[in-house]
Amino acid sequence: MTNSNYKLTKEDFNQINKRSLFTFQLGWNYERMQASGYLYMILPQLCKMYGDGTPELKEMMKVHIQFFNTSPFFHTIIAGFDLAMEEKDGVGSKDAVNGIKTGLMGPFAPLGDTIFGSLVPAIMGSVAATMAIAGQPWGIFLWIAVAVAYDIFRWKQLEFAYKEGVNLINNMQSTLTALIDAASVLGVFMMGALVATVINFEISYKLPIGEKMIDFQDILKPNLPTFASSNLYCLYLLVAW
Repeated sequence: MTNSNYKLTKEDFNQINKRSLFTFQLGWNYERMQASGYLYMILPQLCKMYGDGTPELKEMMKVHIQFFNTSPFFHTIIAGFDLAMEEKDGVGSKDAVNGIKTGLMGPFAPLGDTIFGSLVPAIMGSVAATMAIAGQPWGIFLWIAVAVAYDIFRWKQLEFAYKEGVNLINNMQSTLTALIDAASVLGVFMMGALVATVINFEISYKLPIGEKMIDFQDILKPNLPTFASSNLYCLYLLVAW
């Protein structure tokens, strides 16, 4: 059962989002990872639904303190699905809530880490670094804008998931797969372009043949301007890894 059929409000969403942004990872540990942060994030809303100190509240707290680990960029979308189910069915949704948390934390972990943890920083960081090398201060603001966009995305997804429900996952599955593939290709392209434009290496050796000197840099520059620097960088990566 729930407490007076309580419905989440805008203030509830704001409170959850604030706790998500500033405290979610503070309780991270090797035993249950993000579980304590997840419970703390939604605890005020659970109290409103089930009442302070009630057996129902204690039962659902036990559910939410179980192992939980996913991408920090997608945990609130799972919370949105979770709270929508609890608001409707109360303690009766215990098994379903546990199932949806377990079922979604795995797929969302690589999705968030791939897009927001790797690809976007690589792409936007490359652009910002290139602008900085060229003496353009806008690269700093570009990087700050990306960080702000991250937080806005995390702030909006909670209420969106709460309203749309679990059917959102099935509707977005093919779109998300295509997005990951496209972002991966774009990330590789941007990193290649960064290497070619930023890393500068010239071959100074000239081969004497008779009375003439063969300048390898003059030969490579018109046809393969970044051939040497690109190959040296690839060699460095191979050795480093």
